[in-house]
Amino acid sequence: MANNGKKQAKKSGGKMILLIVEIIIVLVLFGVLLLFWWLEKPDKESEEGEKGGPLINISIDEQDLEISQKTQENEVIKGYRNVVLFGVDSRKGALTKGTLSDCIIIASINLETNDVKLCSIYRDTLLNLSNDKYGKCNSAYSYGGAEQAMKMLNMNLDLDIKDFVTIGFEGLSKVIDDLGGIELDVDDEELMHINSYQQCMAQEMGIDYVPVTKTGVQNLNGLQATAYCRIRYKKGNDFARAASQREVIQAIVDKAKTQDLATLTKVANDVSSNVYTSFSMDEIVGLLADLNKYRIVDEGGFPEEHMRGSDTLGSKGSCVYPINLTENVIWLHEFLFDEKDYEPSGEVKEYSKYIHDYVAQYVNIK
Repeated sequence: MANNGKKQAKKSGGKMILLIVEIIIVLVLFGVLLLFWWLEKPDKESEEGEKGGPLINISIDEQDLEISQKTQENEVIKGYRNVVLFGVDSRKGALTKGTLSDCIIIASINLETNDVKLCSIYRDTLLNLSNDKYGKCNSAYSYGGAEQAMKMLNMNLDLDIKDFVTIGFEGLSKVIDDLGGIELDVDDEELMHINSYQQCMAQEMGIDYVPVTKTGVQNLNGLQATAYCRIRYKKGNDFARAASQREVIQAIVDKAKTQDLATLTKVANDVSSNVYTSFSMDEIVGLLADLNKYRIVDEGGFPEEHMRGSDTLGSKGSCVYPINLTENVIWLHEFLFDEKDYEPSGEVKEYSKYIHDYVAQYVNIK
């Protein structure tokens, strides 16, 4: 009974992104990235993401981001700053493009209250990739980097995203270790898989691992926590894994906020070669001043749980799809901006019809 209650709590709290990289992203957004740039500004920019120099102050012309006229005139959305957070597998050094953004999170910051809402865009979601070609949304980053990925989000979701942070896969375990580990509640089903995930990662990284031997609340080190978040072979598969992500994100953010300057500096240095962002130095210093004011108050996943489906869609493979993109966009605007009765743009309605008609070739939908 206790385990069932815990799983139900996870289910109600978790609608987060499917991949582990999001943890690094949230941590960077709320302190580590800002602290790093404040303390350790590199001598020059790197344009290819080589180790030894993260990418900073990448300027993207707002006119290239497909922010619709309707969105520009939306008074409600002007009260928020929307940043997209990308997680990529950069073990080959690719941060700018040529790699799938297996993690996409929209962080919406209320400019009046500093409350933050996070919404994951599921990586396999079928959307317009910004060039009137439709496919899994994580491929937009591979084709055109952050610019195309932001354009894709703005077009499909009626948003005004102008800034991004991209984080590489490497360094997650080290970051959690630098924080002294985090407390997580491991249940019976998770205990069955956590060590096999650890073993695979340890072999790839050329390190040893410490097995988790019991259930319950306990302090997990970096490798253990990473393995915990990658568990998908349990009831619900990828969507169920999202519940665990929320626990880890909140644990890391809370732990980071309690650390001293020396610890955070060490964390920052450990992720320094895996950061790519549009933020300028002045913006980062300004955000740093308000670091402790930010609060994650809610998180969700897109498409919304009751308005999505998943199936194999011909040559596009296994996809998540919005049953009705227009209705999902209405939900998203209410979730992020408390915007009641939002009317999506004509462009969104066009994309919605295309997606519906395409999916209907393979799946019986409304």
